[in-house]
Amino acid sequence: MTDSRVPYFHVDAFTATPLKGNQAAVMMLEAWPDDATLQAIGAENMFAETAFLVADPTGATDFELRWFTPAVEVAMCGHATLASGHVVLTQDPMRGCVTFSTRKAGVLEVVRDGSRYVLSLPVVPTAPGSFDEAAAMLGAAVPAEVWQGDGYNLFIYATVDEVLALAPDFKALLAYGDVQFIATAPGAGHASGADVVSRVFVPGGGIDEDAATGSAHAALTPYWAQRLACNAFAAHQASARGADFACRLEGNRVLLGGACVTVVEGLFQMP
Repeated sequence: MTDSRVPYFHVDAFTATPLKGNQAAVMMLEAWPDDATLQAIGAENMFAETAFLVADPTGATDFELRWFTPAVEVAMCGHATLASGHVVLTQDPMRGCVTFSTRKAGVLEVVRDGSRYVLSLPVVPTAPGSFDEAAAMLGAAVPAEVWQGDGYNLFIYATVDEVLALAPDFKALLAYGDVQFIATAPGAGHASGADVVSRVFVPGGGIDEDAATGSAHAALTPYWAQRLACNAFAAHQASARGADFACRLEGNRVLLGGACVTVVEGLFQMP
């Protein structure tokens, strides 16, 4: 009888502390099952994302990588990529980096950096815009600015307290589909000591409030790098679990530094 169990890892990403940061399931597959099976596993795991890895048969990168929320496949996920890099590099302590080919985000890389990792993502460009209806659904505060890109909406507030006080109408935001609503402000006065604080809401992707969102920081980093007049800064995602990012802008790439913790390791029974 063929053993249909596959390696399974539950990783908390963008944190050095178990039960903080964002949870990701990382699963190592020998070949791709059908999409319905991948989506069903994502729903079974019930994490913000499940990352699936298959060795790249072309040899161009180390692995092919796809991500599924409990509801949809996503085009780019930062925290589950960092978690995937953590799993691969932990298994081979002599290895310094790992590359992933993705369907819509190009080639992504995770590099070992002491006790943490650095993830390279493509910049998500945004430009000044307006989204009054969604801004009203986020809460009582009125953002000072709104910047928008392809599926990414930045709502910039004057203070951290305004971001922390937001109480979104998730049912109303759900109508806009699988897009990100990113609330952010300067970090002055926040206990994290970060330069920038954010919260991220993705109800259309099956995640009302995300715990740690790497892809959102691919949009936040170029905005804040310009505003702060520096190419590197510390960011904190003020979710209930909390998450910390070291953000750096290098040309058309965003480098996100963060730690990971494996909290569960075992075997997953494939259907």
